[in-house]
Amino acid sequence: MTKLETILHNIQNVKVIDQTIDYNSYLPLDLSNTNEILSKRNIHTAVAFEEYIEDYLAQNNAKVAFGGYNEIRNLYKRSEIFNDTKTDERNIHIGLDLWIKAGTPVLAALDGFIHSFNYNTGVGDYGPTIILEHKIENQKFYTLYGHLSLESISNINIGDVYEKGSQLATLGDSAVNGDYAPHLHFQIIKKIAKILGDYPGVCSKNDLSYYLKNCPDPNILLKIK
Repeated sequence: MTKLETILHNIQNVKVIDQTIDYNSYLPLDLSNTNEILSKRNIHTAVAFEEYIEDYLAQNNAKVAFGGYNEIRNLYKRSEIFNDTKTDERNIHIGLDLWIKAGTPVLAALDGFIHSFNYNTGVGDYGPTIILEHKIENQKFYTLYGHLSLESISNINIGDVYEKGSQLATLGDSAVNGDYAPHLHFQIIKKIAKILGDYPGVCSKNDLSYYLKNCPDPNILLKIK
């Protein structure tokens, strides 16, 4: 592991959604292109996708579905954002998704301040997004929170400080979150350059090596069983 990854690995008791939900109520979710169940079920609309998530959680007596880091997905084929004919197809997810109902509280993973925020509109995009900046043991890095509610970015300012575990936002619904079933896209970013309020959460095969190095597995920090 890199120095930053070692630091993140040693931090305990981190949650990014509803503090009251124990990790024992989390359930892995496979949304990869090799999941045969997905290919047999119509989840091409946000409503159908949300029904699929809710059924999956109910059948397994769980409250949160999670997963998706370094996962090849077909979900993005419906969006021009990921299928620009001038570039390679982007279909590999490089954050961690946590699927739960709209309105769920989103928490700051660590002490930090608002680096930037934006409403990233369009089918398949993040919708309302907040990026926090952190510094631990001289390691500066960022955490991204995507698919939030519009209210989450309506009364905040660059530089606002948040403590670890404090409420940062709430999850948005499909009307604002890029037309997805409600969920949080959580991503760790080492170097963000001059990008504000946004950062690629899906990459192409050709760029995968770079993004895996720049965006380590969020579960190093969250430690979901």
